[in-house]
Amino acid sequence: MRYVLFICTDPTAEPYIEAEDNAGEWVASLQDSGSYVLGDRLRPVEDATTVRVRAGERIVADGPFTESREWIAGFDVIDADDLDAAIEIAAAHPMARFGLVEVRPVWPLGATM
Repeated sequence: MRYVLFICTDPTAEPYIEAEDNAGEWVASLQDSGSYVLGDRLRPVEDATTVRVRAGERIVADGPFTESREWIAGFDVIDADDLDAAIEIAAAHPMARFGLVEVRPVWPLGATM
C-alpha cells in the first residue's frame, strides 16, 4: 500500500544536527529496500499560493491555506505492507526527531472506503 509522508517543521522539536540528520541516507535505505516511490523538498510557505473557487469566482492568495507555526517542508511517497510498517519508516526519517512526519494512506481514485 502507498503512503504519503508529509515532512513538517516543528518549532518545539529538538534542534537539527547535520551529522545526525541525513535525509539522503534515509532515502537511500528505502531505495535499497524497494519501499521508496518518490519525494522532494518544498519551497518555504512564503512561496506558496492558495487557490479557491467560491461562487464561480477564482480567489488566489499568497501564502499557505492555514496559519500555523508548523509547515510542510517536503513529502515522500512510500510503499509499505501496512500502517505499522509505514510508521516504522516514518520514525526513521530524520525530521521525525527535529520536526514531525504525518503518515497518510493514499486513497486511489475510484477506490471505495
